[in-house]
Amino acid sequence: MTISKVLDFEQRVAPEEIDGLGHVNNQVYLDWFMSAATKHSALVGWAVEKMIGMGEGWVVRRHEIDYLIPVLPGDSVRMRPWVETAEKASSVRQYELYRVSDGKIVCRGSTVWVWINFSTGRPARIPEAVISDFANWKPVEER
Repeated sequence: MTISKVLDFEQRVAPEEIDGLGHVNNQVYLDWFMSAATKHSALVGWAVEKMIGMGEGWVVRRHEIDYLIPVLPGDSVRMRPWVETAEKASSVRQYELYRVSDGKIVCRGSTVWVWINFSTGRPARIPEAVISDFANWKPVEER
């Protein structure tokens, strides 16, 4: 069961994101994933500052990325993250990136996030409010 709606936004490739092989560097995809997760979380009401203030929040346990087609200088991609699962102390966020020019999928990935207590560094149960806010969030075009 998917927890959240898909966030959908465009990401333009910056010149500094291109590596010596002439395409987007692999590390950039991870940066894009992290940025998308932060943006998505803030949109549903769970900005980093809020979590720090309450002393609990998300940390990454694992990333998986499948690079399918190179993204080149001048390309734009559609970023599509969503929360797939949320159980006890962990959650899985999925990502798909599509090249805007032809709609082809260029990358897929997932991140396992763990909700922790920042003072102990130990996993904690994901608050029901977090799950509810993600589940009930509606993208702007659906409002």
